[in-house]
Amino acid sequence: MECEQIAQLLPDYLQGDLRPDQQHDVEAHLKQCADCAEEIVLWEKLFLLPIEQPSPASRARFEAMLQAYRADRSTEPRGNSPWRERFSSWNSFGWLHAPLSRVAWSAALLAIGFISGLSLANSRSRSQDLAALESQLASMKQMVVLSMLQQQSAGARLEGVTWSTRDQQLDPKVLSALLHTLRHDPSVDVRLAALDALSRHSAQPQVRTSVVNALQDQQSPLVQVALIDQLVEWHDREAAPHLEKLRQSPNLNPTVRQRADWAISKLN
Repeated sequence: MECEQIAQLLPDYLQGDLRPDQQHDVEAHLKQCADCAEEIVLWEKLFLLPIEQPSPASRARFEAMLQAYRADRSTEPRGNSPWRERFSSWNSFGWLHAPLSRVAWSAALLAIGFISGLSLANSRSRSQDLAALESQLASMKQMVVLSMLQQQSAGARLEGVTWSTRDQQLDPKVLSALLHTLRHDPSVDVRLAALDALSRHSAQPQVRTSVVNALQDQQSPLVQVALIDQLVEWHDREAAPHLEKLRQSPNLNPTVRQRADWAISKLN
């Protein structure tokens, strides 16, 4: 079997859901293909990382988001959603085949090995070496995130957004990429994920300004409601005029207009 065919089977292989004959074919391929075997090791390590749980939302917000979701989905053409695409075809494997990402992962793995070696190194130089290595790892992580955010697969871009949340402080290039994703990504799910990632960095004025400006770019009621709720959560009083401008839009979804009215009353 070719690598592309194996990539389609890897999700079920990792979860133990393959038929016996498929299991045999995958294992035989992995013994002969170092690249695919390396990807398996990487994804097994990723699965060991803790999954963050979302914070509980209020019932009012849930109802508003649910209504906006229904309105949004009713206007979209039928077809596979980005989430279904993500889990059915495992397209996120595609970004690992990109030259830039492969170089980044190779360097990252090399750095991990070097970290282990530091434990045996001279204690005097260890701190200096470790500081230099941490800087290199940060650069590699930035490279991987930026590469994933540029992939055609919505699932891969979602992975990129998720990886960006693992840093307490965003690199300027990653921040710029997330802001662009929030305003222009074709997937509603990816835009919502980008908003969640950016909400962790509200202390940066650029983030709040971009969220306010994104209101005028969005056509999705679901994203509009999420942006409105985020501005209320931040108690951003400067957003009130922008919300007023939004609610006066002639073709605005009624649920979004109602949510904008509620937000204006909260911010004034």
